[in-house]
Amino acid sequence: MNILTFGPNGSGKGTQGAIIKEKYGIDHIESGAIFREHIKGGTELGKKAKAFIDRGDLVPDDITIPMVLETLGKSKEKGWLLDGFPRSLAQAEALDKALKEAGMKLDFVVEIVLDRQIAKERIMGRRLCANDNNHPNHIAFEAIKPVEKDGKLVCRVCGGALSTRADDQDEEAINKRHNIYYDDNTGTMAAVNYFKKNGGTKVISVDGSKNIKEVSELIIKELP
Repeated sequence: MNILTFGPNGSGKGTQGAIIKEKYGIDHIESGAIFREHIKGGTELGKKAKAFIDRGDLVPDDITIPMVLETLGKSKEKGWLLDGFPRSLAQAEALDKALKEAGMKLDFVVEIVLDRQIAKERIMGRRLCANDNNHPNHIAFEAIKPVEKDGKLVCRVCGGALSTRADDQDEEAINKRHNIYYDDNTGTMAAVNYFKKNGGTKVISVDGSKNIKEVSELIIKELP
């Protein structure tokens, strides 16, 4: 089973991806992790990608697509859930074409729908676990608040150290990311609409304002 997931920064799509991965035994492939692997490895593609990421800009398709397709190919037999790509209409079209050429069927598209202001508030309150970024920790939500240990807040799941991403506290950077996502002309919403109009893949749209358990139940209900 091959799945694409969409949702604005702050919608919890990474957390939902981890839940789906565990339930169905497929690979959870995050575009950010692909970039980090190349950047850490000092590859030529990684160096080029880093310059764009540091500015908060989209990494060009001629850098991103080769990275993504290489990783998807490794998970061809097991199945995959791709998170964080495509982020534009052009990327959606290119990915659709590349998957067909590679003989990989896209089975489902999952869209987590969330109001822009709520997404922004979620970003500014989230905390990242040093052991696993998909461990949900948020200072504004009682159900996933970090726990206090020795006077410090630590991960509610594993007790790991917590940190914030600098751009999570930068409203200008958040607005820049959301401008890309909510753009339904050429941005990520245009990519979502491309798959909705294409008709060959089932699109599952769920209300991201609900809690983690409710959102995962809505998604899994529509999956085989």
